[in-house]
Order: sequence, then structure tokens, then C-alpha cells
Amino acid sequence: MNPKRAHNLVQIPLLIIALAAMGLGISWIFSAEPWMLDQQANEALLGVDFHTLFQTPVNQNLPDYLRLSYRFFGWWMFSIGLLIGGFVQVTRMGTRLARTVLHSIMILILIGLYRIEFIYIPDSPFLFLTHGLVLLVLISIIGSIGLGKTNRE
Repeated sequence: MNPKRAHNLVQIPLLIIALAAMGLGISWIFSAEPWMLDQQANEALLGVDFHTLFQTPVNQNLPDYLRLSYRFFGWWMFSIGLLIGGFVQVTRMGTRLARTVLHSIMILILIGLYRIEFIYIPDSPFLFLTHGLVLLVLISIIGSIGLGKTNRE
């Protein structure tokens, strides 16, 4: 495999993942009602629709609490995207160690995501996003394998 092409196959999917994480984070940070971004799965998990849930007097401050929780989660996602993008840019994924570390971490993250999605929110549209992330990580791993072969030649 052409070394430049292999290098691009390693880096570009990881940069797309970083941008996706940052984009999702921004959407959760700036959405007025971020819990509605995954309304169907959230309501299925709760067993009640949000309108009914918020009507109960004891839950009058629940929207504020959810907004804070989602904004924190959004900031976390944005930060993870920055870290992934920064790691890829700084290391250029030029060493086997850099590639192995990031790919291993990404695989662990994806296993955790799948576990949460399949157990708690199997109807979530975010499951399709996770499938896309797996595809991007696999492309990056294939590029890494190709890069390793070109470095041995």
C-alpha cells in the first residue's frame, strides 16, 4: 500500500470521529431542550413522555437539571473530540505506539457505547452513529496495518 494513502487512511477517519464528537457536544451544549434530540429512546427508557413528566409539580426543576446534565455531557463530548483531534495532529499517528494506543482506546469506548445502547436505548438513532464510528475505526486500523507493512518494506 502506498505509504501516503495508508497514512491518510489512519488519520482521516480519526479526525472525522473527533469532529463528530465536537459537533455532537456543541449540539448538546447549545440545544434548548437537549433531551429531545433522542426523545423516542429517552421516553421509552423512562416509560413516560416528557410532557407528562414535567407536569408533575415535584419535577418542576427537572428541565433545568436535565439541561445542566446534557450541557456537561456536551462539554465532555466536545473535549473528547478536541483530545482525539489534538492527539492525531500532534503524533500524526506516525508510530505504531500512537496508533495502537488510540485504536485500543477507541475500541474500548465503542464497546462501552454498544453496551449502553443495546441495554438502555436500543431504539436510539445514535446506534447508527455508533455503527459509523466502528466503520471509521476499522478503516483507520486497516490503514495502520497497511502503514506497518510499508514501513517494513
